[in-house]
Amino acid sequence: MQRPQEAAATLAVQQPRIAICDDWEQCALFSADWTDLQQLAELQFFTAPFGSTEEAARALADFDAVCLMRERTPFPRELIDQLPRLKRLLFTGERNAAVDIAHARSRGIEVSGTSSGPNKASTAEHTWALILAATRRVVSSMNTLRQGHWRPTEELAQYPLPDVLEGDRIGIIGLGAIGSRVARIAQGFGMDVVAWSQNLSAEHAARVGVRRVEKNELIATSKIVSLHLVLSDRSRHTIGPTEYSLMRRDAVLVNTSRSGLIDQASLTAALDAGRPAHAALDVFDQEPLPDGHPLLRHSNVTLTPHLGFVATPVMETFYRQLVADLTVWVQAIRHPDQHPQSAQSRSVSSGVTPNAIRNRDTML
Repeated sequence: MQRPQEAAATLAVQQPRIAICDDWEQCALFSADWTDLQQLAELQFFTAPFGSTEEAARALADFDAVCLMRERTPFPRELIDQLPRLKRLLFTGERNAAVDIAHARSRGIEVSGTSSGPNKASTAEHTWALILAATRRVVSSMNTLRQGHWRPTEELAQYPLPDVLEGDRIGIIGLGAIGSRVARIAQGFGMDVVAWSQNLSAEHAARVGVRRVEKNELIATSKIVSLHLVLSDRSRHTIGPTEYSLMRRDAVLVNTSRSGLIDQASLTAALDAGRPAHAALDVFDQEPLPDGHPLLRHSNVTLTPHLGFVATPVMETFYRQLVADLTVWVQAIRHPDQHPQSAQSRSVSSGVTPNAIRNRDTML
């Protein structure tokens, strides 16, 4: 294995190879100007997910830097150890539970994230897109219309009549930046808004204009139950079989945060039992969701393929900062005499530093 000094000398005379992973939307090239970086380094864009850690290791073995989109590609110790050439690891966003950051840094790999742009606004808006699609029966009625029918016929599956949310209750689990946005929109609809999390105080809830209640009361009395917590050991399976059984028979469970906040394995049985009546989900235990997954066949679900953060201004923020940070890094490698503090210094244009990864919060 090359020593760090030898590796740096080698890179100084060669073009570094950079992998841009997880470009599933195929939007990276038009979300930022890559022109200068393409003249300095060899870039390869990966537009499909890796099937396994072994596949990722084979594909990324000859790259000096790897860029990840959020938590789409897990980067555990086992993968890091199979990438001896890797010197720079970047991910979009300010936290990433799928990357073993401590182990990467112990191997001398520089790790950093980016800011998130209007990510929180995007996720809150998508939460309401799911709520309204579920309660107004948007998908069912559109499918009926596409089949040539103005209303369901005897031959077509009937669907429940649309709901009205005004005057009903929404329970928000996690009243952070995203949960608070969801609450304010609910207030605009004239809903009764209650909230709970383990750290939520009545005073903070009141500042947002909502009322704190205990978890079981929220679950048992809310028409809409929407989750906005960071996934941790403490928050995992916040909603499971016990909580499902407490829900109203007309309840809609909404999750745009992390799939592990609910017990997804038992959700299908809960839907079959009628509590909740419907699930509106943007996140899943396995992503992409595999063909034949039970949720894909269930009639009482509204599903989107993890689109909460996917929006033009968010992607532009992500990729522009990646390009700026990588450009500084590559220039420092090629001209170390001109960038004496290169590896650890802040990129003025991107604002990304290796240590600028926030501590994990409780609420989103």
